[in-house]
Amino acid sequence: MSAKPAEYPLTKRSKDSKKEGNPADSLLADIVKSLENHKAMDIVIIDLKGKSDVADYMVVATGQSGRQVSTMADRLSLIIKEHGILGAVPEGRGQADWVLLDATDIIVHLFRQEVREFYNLEKMWNADLPDGPKPGAPKPARV
Repeated sequence: MSAKPAEYPLTKRSKDSKKEGNPADSLLADIVKSLENHKAMDIVIIDLKGKSDVADYMVVATGQSGRQVSTMADRLSLIIKEHGILGAVPEGRGQADWVLLDATDIIVHLFRQEVREFYNLEKMWNADLPDGPKPGAPKPARV
Protein backbone atom coordinates (compact mmCIF):
# COMPACT_ATOMS: atom_id res chain seq x y z
CA MET A 1 0.00 0.00 0.00
CA SER A 2 1.57 3.29 -1.05
CA ALA A 3 1.19 6.38 1.08
CA LYS A 4 -0.60 9.29 -0.47
CA PRO A 5 1.53 12.47 -0.61
CA ALA A 6 0.48 15.27 1.70
CA GLU A 7 -1.73 17.82 0.03
CA TYR A 8 -1.30 21.46 0.85
CA PRO A 9 -4.32 23.59 0.07
CA LEU A 10 -3.79 26.60 -2.11
CA THR A 11 -4.53 29.92 -0.54
CA LYS A 12 -8.05 30.84 -1.61
CA ARG A 13 -11.07 32.74 -0.43
CA SER A 14 -13.87 30.53 0.83
CA LYS A 15 -17.36 30.93 -0.59
CA ASP A 16 -18.81 31.83 2.80
CA SER A 17 -16.50 34.76 3.53
CA LYS A 18 -18.05 36.97 6.23
CA LYS A 19 -16.64 40.26 4.98
CA GLU A 20 -18.66 42.35 2.52
CA GLY A 21 -17.50 45.17 0.24
CA ASN A 22 -13.89 45.19 -0.91
CA PRO A 23 -12.40 42.22 0.95
CA ALA A 24 -8.79 43.33 0.42
CA ASP A 25 -9.33 46.73 2.03
CA SER A 26 -11.15 45.25 5.02
CA LEU A 27 -8.48 42.60 5.52
CA LEU A 28 -5.71 45.18 5.12
CA ALA A 29 -7.23 47.32 7.87
CA ASP A 30 -7.44 44.31 10.22
CA ILE A 31 -3.85 43.26 9.43
CA VAL A 32 -2.49 46.73 10.17
CA LYS A 33 -4.55 47.00 13.37
CA SER A 34 -3.20 43.64 14.58
CA LEU A 35 0.37 44.62 13.79
CA GLU A 36 -0.04 47.89 15.67
CA ASN A 37 -1.55 46.05 18.65
CA HIS A 38 1.45 43.71 18.69
CA LYS A 39 3.88 46.65 18.63
CA ALA A 40 5.27 45.96 15.15
CA MET A 41 7.73 48.60 14.02
CA ASP A 42 7.98 50.40 10.69
CA ILE A 43 4.76 49.09 9.15
CA VAL A 44 4.80 49.81 5.42
CA ILE A 45 1.93 49.22 3.01
CA ILE A 46 2.93 48.95 -0.63
CA ASP A 47 0.20 49.30 -3.24
CA LEU A 48 0.95 46.70 -5.92
CA LYS A 49 -2.00 47.49 -8.17
CA GLY A 50 -0.63 48.05 -11.65
CA LYS A 51 2.82 46.77 -10.63
CA SER A 52 2.05 43.10 -10.05
CA ASP A 53 -0.68 40.57 -10.75
CA VAL A 54 0.31 38.61 -7.64
CA ALA A 55 -1.53 40.77 -5.10
CA ASP A 56 -3.08 44.19 -4.51
CA TYR A 57 -1.03 45.07 -1.42
CA MET A 58 2.17 44.09 0.31
CA VAL A 59 2.62 44.76 4.02
CA VAL A 60 6.09 44.81 5.53
CA ALA A 61 6.67 45.06 9.28
CA THR A 62 9.44 44.47 11.79
CA GLY A 63 9.46 42.63 15.09
CA GLN A 64 12.08 43.09 17.78
CA SER A 65 12.71 39.36 18.16
CA GLY A 66 11.96 36.03 16.52
CA ARG A 67 9.40 35.34 19.21
CA GLN A 68 7.53 38.57 18.45
CA VAL A 69 7.62 37.88 14.69
CA SER A 70 6.27 34.38 15.30
CA THR A 71 3.47 35.65 17.56
CA MET A 72 2.44 38.31 15.04
CA ALA A 73 2.34 35.66 12.30
CA ASP A 74 0.15 33.36 14.40
CA ARG A 75 -2.35 36.15 15.09
CA LEU A 76 -2.41 37.23 11.45
CA SER A 77 -3.14 33.64 10.42
CA LEU A 78 -6.26 33.73 12.57
CA ILE A 79 -7.35 37.11 11.19
CA ILE A 80 -6.89 35.91 7.62
CA LYS A 81 -8.94 32.80 8.38
CA GLU A 82 -11.68 34.97 9.93
CA HIS A 83 -11.87 36.78 6.59
CA GLY A 84 -12.63 33.47 4.89
CA ILE A 85 -9.23 32.88 3.30
CA LEU A 86 -8.20 29.26 3.49
CA GLY A 87 -4.68 27.83 3.42
CA ALA A 88 -2.73 30.91 4.51
CA VAL A 89 0.07 29.19 6.42
CA PRO A 90 2.98 31.28 7.77
CA GLU A 91 6.13 30.34 5.84
CA GLY A 92 9.40 30.65 7.76
CA ARG A 93 7.78 30.68 11.19
CA GLY A 94 10.23 28.11 12.59
CA GLN A 95 13.25 30.41 12.47
CA ALA A 96 11.11 33.58 12.52
CA ASP A 97 13.73 35.79 10.88
CA TRP A 98 11.42 36.39 7.91
CA VAL A 99 7.84 35.11 7.91
CA LEU A 100 5.66 35.29 4.82
CA LEU A 101 1.86 35.11 4.78
CA ASP A 102 0.00 34.96 1.47
CA ALA A 103 -3.59 36.13 1.93
CA THR A 104 -4.48 36.14 -1.79
CA ASP A 105 -4.87 39.92 -2.31
CA ILE A 106 -2.37 40.83 0.42
CA ILE A 107 1.13 39.49 1.01
CA VAL A 108 2.58 40.09 4.48
CA HIS A 109 6.30 40.03 5.23
CA LEU A 110 7.33 40.04 8.89
CA PHE A 111 11.03 40.51 9.61
CA ARG A 112 13.54 40.82 12.38
CA GLN A 113 15.33 44.17 11.99
CA GLU A 114 18.66 42.90 10.60
CA VAL A 115 16.97 40.67 8.03
CA ARG A 116 14.65 43.45 6.86
CA GLU A 117 17.59 45.81 6.39
CA PHE A 118 19.46 43.17 4.38
CA TYR A 119 16.64 42.38 1.92
CA ASN A 120 15.16 45.89 1.73
CA LEU A 121 11.95 44.81 -0.07
CA GLU A 122 10.40 48.26 0.14
CA LYS A 123 13.08 49.74 -2.07
CA MET A 124 12.56 47.08 -4.70
CA TRP A 125 8.76 47.47 -4.84
CA ASN A 126 8.53 51.24 -4.38
CA ALA A 127 10.90 51.90 -7.25
CA ASP A 128 9.19 53.10 -10.39
CA LEU A 129 9.04 50.15 -12.70
CA PRO A 130 10.05 51.02 -16.24
CA ASP A 131 7.39 50.70 -18.89
CA GLY A 132 8.20 47.75 -21.07
CA PRO A 133 7.88 47.79 -24.83
CA LYS A 134 4.31 47.85 -26.07
CA PRO A 135 3.08 44.69 -27.83
CA GLY A 136 3.82 44.95 -31.54
CA ALA A 137 6.22 47.88 -31.10
CA PRO A 138 9.53 47.63 -32.96
CA LYS A 139 12.52 46.56 -30.90
CA PRO A 140 15.13 49.25 -30.28
CA ALA A 141 18.22 49.01 -32.46
CA ARG A 142 21.50 48.06 -30.80
CA VAL A 143 24.36 50.49 -31.18
